[in-house]
Amino acid sequence: MSRALREFARREWGPLFLTVRAALVTKRWRAAPMTLAAVCLTALFQVVQNQEWGYQPVQDIGSVRAEDPFWLALLRTPLSLFVPALDLPVWGALAQVLLVFGISEICLGRWRTLAVAYLATLCGTLYARLGIALGPDGPFGLPATDAQVVDTGPSAAVVGLAVYVCWRYGARWTAALVVVAMVVEVIVKPNLAGKEHLAAIAGVLVLMGVQAWRGRGQEGVEPPRPGTRSWKPPIKS
Repeated sequence: MSRALREFARREWGPLFLTVRAALVTKRWRAAPMTLAAVCLTALFQVVQNQEWGYQPVQDIGSVRAEDPFWLALLRTPLSLFVPALDLPVWGALAQVLLVFGISEICLGRWRTLAVAYLATLCGTLYARLGIALGPDGPFGLPATDAQVVDTGPSAAVVGLAVYVCWRYGARWTAALVVVAMVVEVIVKPNLAGKEHLAAIAGVLVLMGVQAWRGRGQEGVEPPRPGTRSWKPPIKS
């Protein structure tokens, strides 16, 4: 490996790698308990929905379609992240959750990971309704038949989390590569899932823009000093 390539890898993935490695070395599996619970929940849903008695209950609590009432889709969306798509191998969903959710939980924390994942999934769900309303003629539209497509799985959340974590840890080229890959996916296979991935990325990019704007607004602001009205002594326990 050339020196330039090593330097690029260090700049691109160094902070992310060191953060994940330190957490896994010190805490091991305790570094990402939410991720392990999510993997178990995804596997459980897969087993149950493939049983004759379990398919309909899983659909009732975690299956989202664009034709569903909006309030019902909102209720089902959080669990829809963990219901594997029936037409895809379940190991893919489990690997996505374990790897991307695990890294995100270590780097962002449990609740921020869930918030970004839900935002990305919700953006995809909302786009499906908008795309069907636009119709199949435009580049952002969808055919009316997509309203009946079952929309489940962690892929939109995984894509959104990947972009967000890479941005937060300075892996900008990797984030750009994820975006380009999703664009190519839509060009090669312009289906509902691919366009929902782009919608998820768009939602996360808006979040990143808002956070960057807020961060710039706080630059140069000095913390209050003792003697000012807004200063308070540290709390002692």
